[in-house]
Amino acid sequence: MNRKSTPSIPEAIAQLQRQLDQFRSTQPRRTKLPEPLWQAAVELARQHGIYSVAHPLRLDYMGLKKRLGDISAVRRKATKPAFVELTAPCAKPLEECAIDFECPSGRKMRIHWKASAPPDWVSLLRAWREMEG
Repeated sequence: MNRKSTPSIPEAIAQLQRQLDQFRSTQPRRTKLPEPLWQAAVELARQHGIYSVAHPLRLDYMGLKKRLGDISAVRRKATKPAFVELTAPCAKPLEECAIDFECPSGRKMRIHWKASAPPDWVSLLRAWREMEG
């Protein structure tokens, strides 16, 4: 007999599960959940993960992820660059230059040119960051 053991549900999730069962038993099918129940599920998803909350509570995974994602999007926008390297222009004319940009999500951009003066790299960086959103 080789059965998969079902992991025990944390007490906080089980308590919300009982509240949802009670709500569902008194309401017609497809009734929207009250906002306080959604908020409780979002808080639990922050602690235990989206699937670990959505599955036992029979909640829409993508709906819960979207509600949780709104908060993480705000945090992502507030992230500051970890490293910025600035170099002073040299007195002699430039023959060849390169600028590398890297965003927190891992995307990279390299600008490589041959000219006597470098481009306005601050404007380039600003434009790239606005495009990244």
